[in-house]
Amino acid sequence: MDWVDAVGWAGAVLVLAAYGLVSTKRLDGDSVVYQALNVAGAIGMLINTYVRGALPSAALNVIWIGVGLYVLAKIVFRKRQDA
Repeated sequence: MDWVDAVGWAGAVLVLAAYGLVSTKRLDGDSVVYQALNVAGAIGMLINTYVRGALPSAALNVIWIGVGLYVLAKIVFRKRQDA
């Protein structure tokens, strides 16, 4: 296994862990931890899919990262308003 595969597998583990934690109600879907796990996981999978030439999957991961960053920004903005 080379570094590209290792990064891709690590990303997949992070995304699956995030999904499992939300599904078992250990995390909320709008929590910083959940969104950070998704963004980090999608970055790992993006690196793998881009390097391997799987461009549709790479595009999906770019969108996934964008959604996660958008939600993280909303969480931070909401916390600043509440303070």
